[in-house]
Amino acid sequence: MSSSSKFDIVVYGATGFTGRLVAEYLATHYRDDKRLKWAMAGRSLDKLAQVRDEIGAAADTPLLAADSSDPASLQAMIAQTKLVISTVGPYQLYGSDLVAACAASGTDYVDVCGEPVWMRQMIDKHEAAAKASGARIVFSCGFDSVPFELGAFFVQEEAKRVFGAPASRVKGRVREMRGTLSGGTAASAKATFDAVARDLSLVAILKNPFALTPEFQGPKQPPGSKPLYEEDLQSWSAPFMMATINTRNVHRANLLMGFPYGKEFVYDEMVLTGPGEKGEVNAKKVMAANAEKTGPNAPKPGEGPSKEERENGRFELLYVAIAPDGRQARAVVTGDRDPGYGSTSKMISECAICLLRDTPDVPAGIWTPGAAMREALVRRLVDNAGLTFRVEA
Repeated sequence: MSSSSKFDIVVYGATGFTGRLVAEYLATHYRDDKRLKWAMAGRSLDKLAQVRDEIGAAADTPLLAADSSDPASLQAMIAQTKLVISTVGPYQLYGSDLVAACAASGTDYVDVCGEPVWMRQMIDKHEAAAKASGARIVFSCGFDSVPFELGAFFVQEEAKRVFGAPASRVKGRVREMRGTLSGGTAASAKATFDAVARDLSLVAILKNPFALTPEFQGPKQPPGSKPLYEEDLQSWSAPFMMATINTRNVHRANLLMGFPYGKEFVYDEMVLTGPGEKGEVNAKKVMAANAEKTGPNAPKPGEGPSKEERENGRFELLYVAIAPDGRQARAVVTGDRDPGYGSTSKMISECAICLLRDTPDVPAGIWTPGAAMREALVRRLVDNAGLTFRVEA
């Protein structure tokens, strides 16, 4: 990455559903920030110009033609910028060449990937190149998995204060989540199922909680695959659709930070559905709804929640660190928009700016956002992105 780059950030995929929201966030939130030089990239310059005008970006916002099927256009794009925000998924179909190019050229890269098999393949193929070139490659900078990874980090900081040490057992529990899935998320899940159907050796990666920690296998983790009653939380809980990516990122973060949570760390995520018979019924409903979300009626790529749905959405996550003697430290993370889009577009934008401005000394390699940026990212998300982090008595 050269300091003489023309741009700080290029939003790649700015005409897609998520990319457009990212461009809109930068155009509005950083309108008066004369230091930030950014551009929009995508396949069609005409469409980019239309989006630029519709989101109210400055008329002189630069537009770049770049297409995942044209490696030369990707090279031309990354040659001009310090960092690429990639919103072009499913990443396993359209993202590999861009990661390879960024890793080889020393260009920083962030995305909103929730595809653990592809992420593992990219780590195996490109981590050495990224470390050699100076590139910081940061996957999963959206709802999966920023609030979950930072929730685990934040509750462990509280555990150190309360217990004098981090906890080897942490529970991540979704208390509330209002928001809808987008076509891109559904397409990523489908692409993963298709890839696994073609190559059954990928099943082992998909099922392994330590899929993103090559060379390290930790202790057995809770399966999280069916409803259960949790005595210590006085509530039923149901499987959480995104646990298969978030838990992997939390374990990778632990590895990247040098195992501050210990090598016997156990972590899982579930959705709290309440006590009693009603809680049990709700837990079963969540199970059924999960199956629907990637079925034939799932939204198509490019489709997603309306502006009103995004602004009326929110999420609340409970984090419980459990000491060996049963004592608990609790923390809560909230977001003020629908998680998948309204919040995700703010989170990835702030991850990009945090990486460039607040944590320029983060070493090269393939990172999770929380392990790379830690407290600096928490601060930025609280100040700019509508998230809160608090200790709960």
